[in-house]
Amino acid sequence: MIAFKKWTGLSKLLNSSSGEVPIDSKTRWLTQAQQGDRLAFQKLLENHYEMIYQVAYRFTGHSEDAEDITQEVCVGLASKIHAYRGEAKFKTWLYTIIVNTCLDGHRKRDRQYAQLVDYLEYEAHDRAVSDDNAQQVAWLYRELARLKEPFKETAFLVLAEDLSYAEVGKILGCSESTISWRMHEIRHKLKALMESDHEG
Repeated sequence: MIAFKKWTGLSKLLNSSSGEVPIDSKTRWLTQAQQGDRLAFQKLLENHYEMIYQVAYRFTGHSEDAEDITQEVCVGLASKIHAYRGEAKFKTWLYTIIVNTCLDGHRKRDRQYAQLVDYLEYEAHDRAVSDDNAQQVAWLYRELARLKEPFKETAFLVLAEDLSYAEVGKILGCSESTISWRMHEIRHKLKALMESDHEG
């Protein structure tokens, strides 16, 4: 059976940096940016730019689309940042904007995440400790990439981004119980697919 657990390595990769910015500095930049401080807004963008791009790339599987989405998010954030009320973590709120922008871009360009599977398979092999584990994780990524909305986005945010059901619910605009149900359905589907592959 698949070891169906969260892959924290991806989140660590997204959040790793040589110099971690203190939380109080991030909070100060956010507050000042909401008050119209351009320098603070620039620092806020610089601190989150890589995360925005990485999330966009994982959703689209295409570097050019990821760059376009990143620019769109950054430009749009200038007018949206005043709407942030602190009801959720800033990062969760930002995830919502990124995901919605990715989905909008996906619908506009009708792109079916063309290179997502290849990228995830490469990453799986790069992180796996053995060939067997690599094949298993690659298979899992491949099947997840084939899921339809909203299951694909749910699986991506829970597994690849290591977010809680509550956080994913806020990002996708649904309840925590809905996310739990979706993950149950995903597990059931993957288990059936794996048993079918073994029989074949």
